[in-house]
Amino acid sequence: MESGRQDLYRYVVEEFAEDYREGELERREFLRRMVLLGGGVGGAQALLGSLGMAASPAELAQAQEVVAQATPPQGQPLVDPNDPAIEAEMIEYQARGFTHMAYRVRPKGVTAAPGILVIHENRGLQPHIQDVARRVAKAGYIALAPDLVSRIGGTARITDTAQISSFLAQTSGDEHVANLLEALKVLKATPGVQADRLGVVGFCFGGGLTWRLATEAPELKAAVPFYGPAPDLAKVPGIKAAVLGIYGGNDTRINAGIPALEEALKKANIRYQIKIYEGANHAFHNDTGANYKKDAAEDAWRMTLEWFKTYL
Repeated sequence: MESGRQDLYRYVVEEFAEDYREGELERREFLRRMVLLGGGVGGAQALLGSLGMAASPAELAQAQEVVAQATPPQGQPLVDPNDPAIEAEMIEYQARGFTHMAYRVRPKGVTAAPGILVIHENRGLQPHIQDVARRVAKAGYIALAPDLVSRIGGTARITDTAQISSFLAQTSGDEHVANLLEALKVLKATPGVQADRLGVVGFCFGGGLTWRLATEAPELKAAVPFYGPAPDLAKVPGIKAAVLGIYGGNDTRINAGIPALEEALKKANIRYQIKIYEGANHAFHNDTGANYKKDAAEDAWRMTLEWFKTYL
């Protein structure tokens, strides 16, 4: 597997393993996901071995037969989709040989504003990420949240989030970045977007892609990756945006990469800040998830908006 794919693939594998170890996934569901990611029972056994875990072929075969249950969104959005202060819509555009989908939100009545790309987690363009895009618009920006599951029909058409995660993990990082660069073109061309004032924010898997995109898109002025895995450190000098990296203190898996990343950022003279919220876990900003930590989430969002205000 080429390295550009391997790190994101491994990120998802390890995230599922972490969820299982912390009791957020039942064993059978965890094993089902390993079969999906491994492409079958044999591949799942190899993945489990790489994690220091094991399951018999029979147990994996049984897990493979489990029917996934759709998980309804938890909680209420902070910004109603019908909020009169914003205009929200799903859009489609053609690029790279297929139809892309994205959720676009703008402040109502605003004729000119900076544009911000919102990159989703490894479960696709879920209602929570759409809510985040609306929060961005409520703060005065034009937001675009691309659906990186578009090539296989889009997030809304797939009820099994594990299938979404597997597709995203099995797609190379270069492919994802190429699709995000197309989304950035659409954002820049959106009426009212100030094309010289562009930013990006992403979460978990999307946080890692935010780091990657920042190394490939010099037009970005500000980037805010939430607990995302570090990019290829050799590409860090390509970052032109001011970067605010947000992390949870308990997220040891991701945080292990911070020291080397900081060293690379300093060496390349990148404007950056690292904020670690003690007592917070991975995905603490997601108010529909089990790791939500209200005080940290609210402060992290305050910092995010201040960052955009300063650099956009």
